[in-house]
Amino acid sequence: MPDRFEAEVNTDKVKRAEMVVCIPSYNEADSISYPTEQASKGLSRYFADRSSVIINCDNNSPDNTRQVFLDTPTEVPKIYLSTPPGVKGKGNNFRNLFRKVVELKAKAVVVVDADLKSITPEWIKHLGEPLFQGFSYVAPLYVRHKYDGTITNGISYPVTRALYGRRVRQPIGGDFGFSGKLGKVYLESQFWDESVANFGIDIWMTTLAINQKVPICQSFMGRPKIHRTKDPGTHLGPMFRQVVGTIFSMMEPFEPFWTKVKYSRPTAIYGFGLGEVEMPPKVEVDTENLLNKFHAGFKEYGEVWKEILTEDVHRKLQEIIHMKMSLFDFPTDLWARVLFDVAVAYRDRVVERDLMMDSLIPLYFGRTLSFVRKTRRMTIKQAEDTIEDDCMTFEMTKPYLLQRWRSS
Repeated sequence: MPDRFEAEVNTDKVKRAEMVVCIPSYNEADSISYPTEQASKGLSRYFADRSSVIINCDNNSPDNTRQVFLDTPTEVPKIYLSTPPGVKGKGNNFRNLFRKVVELKAKAVVVVDADLKSITPEWIKHLGEPLFQGFSYVAPLYVRHKYDGTITNGISYPVTRALYGRRVRQPIGGDFGFSGKLGKVYLESQFWDESVANFGIDIWMTTLAINQKVPICQSFMGRPKIHRTKDPGTHLGPMFRQVVGTIFSMMEPFEPFWTKVKYSRPTAIYGFGLGEVEMPPKVEVDTENLLNKFHAGFKEYGEVWKEILTEDVHRKLQEIIHMKMSLFDFPTDLWARVLFDVAVAYRDRVVERDLMMDSLIPLYFGRTLSFVRKTRRMTIKQAEDTIEDDCMTFEMTKPYLLQRWRSS
C-alpha cells in the first residue's frame, strides 16, 4: 500500500506539454514498466521537437503501480495522477487526464493500455502524428485474432457504424489519440454516468468524437495487439454492462444525429496497409460453454426477454433454442433486431437496466458461438470480411430500429 495518498506526483514540475502519453491503470505493477519505456522511446524518437510528458492515471493501486511507474527510467518527464482512495474506474482515471490535458495546454494526447505486450515506439508515432496533421481523434487499427475483441466485433462496431454512419473498426480499442481541444470537450461534457466512469469510457469518447463531427482517422499500428487475451465466454460481467449500456444510453442525447444517418462511410486510414506477417496470439474458445450459457439464459431470463423483445423476435429466438451444436446458427439480421429491441427497451426502462444488460449476455454468447462456427476455418482476413458483411446487415436493418424507436 502506498505510504500516503497523493493525488499527483509531478517531481519534474511539468507545467506545459504539447504532447501527452497517458497510461491508465489499476494494479498494473507487473506490466506498466514496458509501455512506459516504449512511450518514452516513441516521444524521444518521433516528437523530440515538442515538449512532452508521460502520465500514469491510476486508481490508487495498492500493488505499488505508482512506484514502479515513477522508478521506470525514461528520457521524458513523468506525472502520476490518482483518483481518491476508494474511487475506481477507467473513466474516472480519464476525468483526471482531461483536467490535466487542459491545464497543460496539450495539443495532442495518446493513450495506451497498461497491459500491452506488443507496443513499440512506433505506436506513439502512429497515434500521435495525425493529431499534428489536422485530425482530432485517432482510433487504432491492428491485426487481432478473429476471436479477440468479440464485444467489438459483435456489438460496438456494427451498432456504432449503423447508428452514426462512420466505420471506426476499433471503437473500444483502448489505444487511441485525441487533440487537446477534444480533451476540453470531453471534460465539459454533460453526459456522464456510472458506466462511463468505468469501462464505458472508450465507446463514450469515440461516440462523442463522431457526434462532434471532428476529423477522425484510423491508424495502422503495424503489429497485432498483444495483451491479456480472454476466452469470450468468460470474464464479462461489469465490462459488458458498461460498454453496451453506454452505447444504448448515448442514443437518446444523440437522437437528432443518428436518426438522419442512412449509410456508413469509410474513415480515413493513416499509415500503410496490414502488410504484417506477425500473427496475433491464438484465442481459444470453449464452444460448449457458449452453447450451455446460451441455453441457460432461456431458463434464467426467458421472462425478461418477453418484456424487452418484440413478439416476432422472441418467436425467432424460440426457433434456435434447441439447435444442436452441429446445426447452430444465430442469423445476423435476428441479432441486429435483438440489439435494436433492447435499445428501445433500455430507453424506456422496460425492466431494470442492469437486469436487461445481464439478460443480453446469454444471447451475445449464442451470437458469438454462431460467429465462431461460421468462421472456424477462415483466415483472419476472411473473418474480417464476414464482420464487414454483418455490418452491412445491421445498416440494412436500421429502418426496423427507426420504426420501433419512433412508434414506442
